[in-house]
Amino acid sequence: MTVRFESIAVIGAGAWGTALALNAHRAGRKVKIWAREADVARKLSRGEGNPRYFPEVTMPPISATDRLEDLAECDAIMMVTPAQFARAAMESLAPIVKKDASILLCSKGVEAGTLKLMSEVLSECMPEARGSVLSGPSFAIDVAHGLPTAVTLASHSTDEGEAWVNAIGRPEFRPYFAPDVIGAEIGGAVKNVLAIACGAVEGMGLGRSAHAALISRGFAEMTRLAVAMGARQETLMGLCGLGDLVLTCSSMQSRNMSFGYALGQGRIAADILAERQSVTEGVASAPGVVSLASRFDVDMPICEGVAAVLGGQATLTEAVDALLNRPFRSEF
Repeated sequence: MTVRFESIAVIGAGAWGTALALNAHRAGRKVKIWAREADVARKLSRGEGNPRYFPEVTMPPISATDRLEDLAECDAIMMVTPAQFARAAMESLAPIVKKDASILLCSKGVEAGTLKLMSEVLSECMPEARGSVLSGPSFAIDVAHGLPTAVTLASHSTDEGEAWVNAIGRPEFRPYFAPDVIGAEIGGAVKNVLAIACGAVEGMGLGRSAHAALISRGFAEMTRLAVAMGARQETLMGLCGLGDLVLTCSSMQSRNMSFGYALGQGRIAADILAERQSVTEGVASAPGVVSLASRFDVDMPICEGVAAVLGGQATLTEAVDALLNRPFRSEF
């Protein structure tokens, strides 16, 4: 029998966390959002919205707190902290909520150092928790405005997945259930790295043909890694793979693509990041993705080029030349 979630805690009051909290509120759920900053929590609770990320979005009052202890009684939890901070958030949350809490992982990335996906981090920090994954082509501002959006909701448990679909699904926010957690996570992590490459190509003025080639060959890299790690190929052909890749690699709304574009125009990575409020996940995930590819003996030359540029082992020109001078081969 499918469980029901009526009260949902959202961990993280950045753009994506705020948008997801607003969507869950519109879906009729009782929402409490955790914000690191007390003043952000006060503004959200008073109905003043989140002026730091969504100054143009009018929001109703949504209960918010800067104390994790206030989330103990919620039915389910959406983890929306950036991937590189997820472990610390889970470790802090573990002694507060029920051991078998239902957790929806909404961050995309590979943990630096450990090479763990977010579901693996959850298994280590909260081993009895019931984890699911939300991924797919979704800009936070579109969700905040209530614009039509479709995403993948992946879970090993059909009942768990359906409970989340019923809890947050709306006509304008359509979660499609999938049983492939690894596929959903790899799609979300790799597309951010590829978006940096696509942005760099745009910034260097290499043309739309090169941009399309990067998306196509990048999709092949993404799929190879996911399948090698046990995912289903068809998962990557859906919203959390191809869909998310197309969106993230085709719009300057994407933090990763806009970062790559700035790199392509000759700017320094550290300077670009210093100007940003939000995390550019592809920067932290690139070396992890490449290390995973090495571990599973998967060829990912585009991701390797991005990691080399970010790590200072190659210039953008050198990375592009390395790709263009690879041996010709069969497409499949």
